[in-house]
Amino acid sequence: MTQIKIYNTKTRTKEIFAPIKEGVLKIYSCGPTVYSTQHIGNLRAALVWDFVKRTFRYFGYQVEDVMNITDVGHLTSDADDGEDKFEKAIKKENKHPLEIAKYYENIYLNDIDKINVIKPKYIPRASEEIKEQIDIIKSLEKNGYTYTTQDGVYFDTSKFKDYGKLSGQHLEEKKKDARVTNKDTKRNYQDFALWIFCVGEHKNHTLRWESPWGVGFPGWHIECSAMGYKYLGNMIDIHTGGIEHIPIHHENEIAQNQCSENSIDVINYWMHNEHLLVNNEKMSKSLGNVYILDDLIEKGYHPLAFREMTLKTHYRKSMNFTFDGLLASQKNVDKINNFYNKLRLIKFDIADNQLEIIYDMLIKKFNEALSDDFNTAEALASLYEFMNEFNKFEKYSEKDVMFAKKFFDNTNSVLGLLFTELEEIPLEVIELAKERAKARENKDFIKSDEIRDEIKHLGYEINDSKETKNGFIITSLKNR
Repeated sequence: MTQIKIYNTKTRTKEIFAPIKEGVLKIYSCGPTVYSTQHIGNLRAALVWDFVKRTFRYFGYQVEDVMNITDVGHLTSDADDGEDKFEKAIKKENKHPLEIAKYYENIYLNDIDKINVIKPKYIPRASEEIKEQIDIIKSLEKNGYTYTTQDGVYFDTSKFKDYGKLSGQHLEEKKKDARVTNKDTKRNYQDFALWIFCVGEHKNHTLRWESPWGVGFPGWHIECSAMGYKYLGNMIDIHTGGIEHIPIHHENEIAQNQCSENSIDVINYWMHNEHLLVNNEKMSKSLGNVYILDDLIEKGYHPLAFREMTLKTHYRKSMNFTFDGLLASQKNVDKINNFYNKLRLIKFDIADNQLEIIYDMLIKKFNEALSDDFNTAEALASLYEFMNEFNKFEKYSEKDVMFAKKFFDNTNSVLGLLFTELEEIPLEVIELAKERAKARENKDFIKSDEIRDEIKHLGYEINDSKETKNGFIITSLKNR
């Protein structure tokens, strides 16, 4: 198999990927906390890990993937402070927390469908995996890593010597950077909740379960250890998440995993994506620059424009979102789909432009980009270079078009930028388009316009741009 190089947060170096099981990728991704609609920064993360998994499939791997849904236990601070985010949503929406969670989960799953993300094999919910979480806490307790206070069961990080290794921070550094906490019952500032009791500020918590320690609900961090182990076993190839997860959430996961029996023993690679900015500023409600996918769609952009925009920035770099950039991506997506559509309509000639040589050169470039820590920007550039090379010729052989289609089919399996409706253009529309082309050749522009209107009535559009000199282009209006 092709060697794939991955930047491993754990070692801070690029490493050649070595799977636990030959030909199989086992990957766990931290999923959404579904108390509200996910913004485009969250969707960028979903796209990044989609590109990674598509790359492994492209290179012949079987992918076993899990993405959790957090629907309980996530407080307003990652450091176990504040109000449960779902309890906060109850006050706003006056609904049961699981009803709220299911509603926003469906929105999220529909959104990732629109941006052409392949859904993970397993999408477990934290509220449905309580037993598994309790079992890990029991094991941690048996091994001497927990203590109980008046408000919950905590992990004692002082007993885990490798705490802070992923972030590269020593405990004293973490103490200096730690948030102010109202958990004065904790022994150490970096200790974290495994099980939170329904007392004090959480006395009226809606979601609650019986446990060996008392009625309560799980802390946020324990769910990933439980679900990763349940669905992928005790050895995982890759664990992904945003960079904000490194210093707290993922450090806590590692501590839980290493100190309990019925949990994950090995995670070989940790991958983290950088944040999305808007006009070079952090997204915030106060700046009014928090966008969801529907905001882009309502402004007339196709969801795949955001996908293309995401491809142009490496996952370990901050992505700057602007509407000018999104407009450019919309034009690129149209160009890609128009080009692919043209391949289906070109009339063959005896010409042979040696497209096989261009194919070999650029598919190699595409493969090298992907295998070098998923450089999607360079991979995408190879597609545009192929289109430019193809457009230099006036005539094409059947072999030329075959290699062009092969290039698009292979690269699109990772890039995912072709409209799903593309192959469904009816024969009636294609025949009308051909008839219109003849009318234009005969300079019968009245008839040409009449046919254009007829095609539009059927839900399609003809493009006569200068890029279509080798054939007309049909675009479904469904993609607008």
